[in-house]
Amino acid sequence: MRLIPPALAILWGLNWPAVKIGLSEVPPFALRMGGMGAGGLILLAAALLTGRSLRFARSDVVPLLVGGLLNITVFNLAVVFAQLATTTSRAAILTFTTPLWAIVLAYWVLGEKLDRTRVTALVVGLAGIAVLASPIFTGTVNPLGVLFPVVAALSWAAGSVYLKRRPYRADRMVAIGYQLLLAGSVAAVGFVVSGETLPGSLSAWTAFAIAYHVVGATALAYVLWFTLLDRLTVGAASMTTFAIPVVGVVGAMVLVGDRPGLLDYVGFAAVIAAAGLATFGPKRA
Repeated sequence: MRLIPPALAILWGLNWPAVKIGLSEVPPFALRMGGMGAGGLILLAAALLTGRSLRFARSDVVPLLVGGLLNITVFNLAVVFAQLATTTSRAAILTFTTPLWAIVLAYWVLGEKLDRTRVTALVVGLAGIAVLASPIFTGTVNPLGVLFPVVAALSWAAGSVYLKRRPYRADRMVAIGYQLLLAGSVAAVGFVVSGETLPGSLSAWTAFAIAYHVVGATALAYVLWFTLLDRLTVGAASMTTFAIPVVGVVGAMVLVGDRPGLLDYVGFAAVIAAAGLATFGPKRA
């Protein structure tokens, strides 16, 4: 059990440079079509092997669809296009602003009040985003490199807030398996419409990165995540995710040659501090 949190941080953190490497030879919709489709099939197979039922209640259909579109489909597609438009480290950190957008959406949708800690988190987080986005005005950063990761963060936050209001009762592993298949199907439509083609062959390094993305960062990581959730509260388990962007940034520097500048580190620090306040700050009763 003690090894699961660091294992998850490594699996999901290194997935950022793994996807970047995969994109060097595989187009974005094709990568997501294969990755999420295969990951979904592996999860459903694992569910069967562990004696879980693949059936779910009719009342779960809408929450599973909405959650699958927001938390899995839009999130993953936005992330992959973010990596095409900016550095892996910037994409990872900006996507980590999810807790900030969750605060805003929970205020609007669920009526949760904004206390001093949450307002501080929003101010610090928006300042970090502004720092990371500032190179847009000098032409050194593609605006889409900021837009796509923020869309990913907003999508995940919206899905989380929606599922808080309308949770599903289906088994978590089975639900994510189906949602990954849904995301893979949407990516398949994008693959056809965009006219992408599959590469005739892959280098060994790219093939390894894609295999890691599918088997390690998708299937195995989700199995470990559900194991952790079965033993701990969601809040305690969520502390694991706090190390993911740090591992992602370090992995991007080592594996894909990212070299963040001083301004990037300032933005990174602000976003991580804000996310920490939003996630672990004092909670209202």
